[in-house]
Amino acid sequence: MIAAIQDLHDFVGQTVTLQGWLYNKRDSSKVAFLVVRDGTGLCQCVVSKTPETEGLFQDARRLSQETSLRVTGVVRADERQTGGYELAVSGLEVVGPAEDYPITPKAHGIEFLMKHRHLHFRSQRQWAILRVRHTLIDAIRGFFNGHGYTLIDTPIFAPAAGEGAQTLFEVDYFGDPVYLAQTGQLYLESACMAFGKVYCFGPTFRAEKSKTRRHLTEFWMVEPEVAFADLEAIVDIAEDFICSIVGRVLRDHGDDLEFLGREAASLEAMVKPFYRITYSEAAELLHSNKARDLLESDLETKQARITELGEAITAKEAEGSGKGVKQWKRDKLAAEVIGHREELEEVETEVRNIPRHIELAAGFEWGRDLGGSDETIISRLHDRPVFVTHYPHDVKSFYMKKNVDDGRLCNNFDMLAPEGYGEIIGGSQREDDPVALLKRIEHEKLDPNDYAWYLDLRRYGTVPHSGFGLGVERTLAWLCGLKHIRETIPFPRMLGKFYP
Repeated sequence: MIAAIQDLHDFVGQTVTLQGWLYNKRDSSKVAFLVVRDGTGLCQCVVSKTPETEGLFQDARRLSQETSLRVTGVVRADERQTGGYELAVSGLEVVGPAEDYPITPKAHGIEFLMKHRHLHFRSQRQWAILRVRHTLIDAIRGFFNGHGYTLIDTPIFAPAAGEGAQTLFEVDYFGDPVYLAQTGQLYLESACMAFGKVYCFGPTFRAEKSKTRRHLTEFWMVEPEVAFADLEAIVDIAEDFICSIVGRVLRDHGDDLEFLGREAASLEAMVKPFYRITYSEAAELLHSNKARDLLESDLETKQARITELGEAITAKEAEGSGKGVKQWKRDKLAAEVIGHREELEEVETEVRNIPRHIELAAGFEWGRDLGGSDETIISRLHDRPVFVTHYPHDVKSFYMKKNVDDGRLCNNFDMLAPEGYGEIIGGSQREDDPVALLKRIEHEKLDPNDYAWYLDLRRYGTVPHSGFGLGVERTLAWLCGLKHIRETIPFPRMLGKFYP
């Protein structure tokens, strides 16, 4: 009987066959332990040496990492093992050999792992992250499908900018220039006028020349759009949405989050109400002693960490080069040194940047958009997500509605995830006045002819309407507690990196 590892609890005492790959192996003169993965989990498979199993035992010892195989045996409950069950092996069949698999159990540098990304997500860490991604996407769709929204598939090829023109990827479309979609929002607004509540979900592209840990050039975004909704209404929807998807991930992936080192308590605190501050209040917060104290404390802590890492690297390199050290110990020390060096490089970069971030926060001028370091500070000063509303109109997109009480502002918001993760949602009430929208298009030096269809939406039965966009990868990084967004998508596309 073929069984999946995740279902072994239903087969205790029975003989089953697992189909998978050899994740890891250790053996002695009398027993071999094969850790097999099948895409649903990991299971230790025990091959004991007896006169009757001599051939089976020797076959097991010869297996190499990532060999695909079928393993037959009796399921035994064992709480000490991963998943709580193991297999007492009675049969073994190699399906496909794997010689010299490049990603061994020892540590590798991140550049090596990204180059071998097609193999990298066979590792347990990447497997756990991408499982959470699957559930996150399912939870996103479930929220909107369950609340009366209609899915609208918007085009990937767009004739004009949906966001800033400076981040467009141009494509030759049979001799005409078109652009990879920055957003589906403008097209979604037309569907909103037909269905009332709609959403789109797909890849988006930004030619932003940034190498920060938060940026990808190709990422996935979900965008709802709601007719007869003002700014307050769309913020309420975003708040309920975040609570829903966080709850689903916590419910389904406690073990994965624990394996990734993510404290569940931090996510369990994501309950309504979230914080709500205005852009002007955010500017005051950046000027405050709280912001300076936070960064100065960071500087002191990270400088101490640099010293610790330097000492650890020196000690482990000396131990690894000593006489009589067994090879497994040398490999372990070498792997730890690689990890320490990567962390050291990151921390040294952060220490170089902190004085600049202190300067930027203290000198933040009203009217400037919030930068990544500004968002980090604000989000770290809150223990739950914070909505920052009413940014200056001049630094935001042309389609955002001007505030009627203060013409300098627009009715928009960004939602910043706590713990320094920054913006994961950006949204606004849309400008529904055709005259005001046309003026803004001309002010931005955009061609009104490119947006004639978009202006039609304001001419024929316009209504107040609002929407937002949530970036899947930034959200996943926050949920899993990841430092870099490159781990959140199977094949990351970053500035200068597009292989494999």
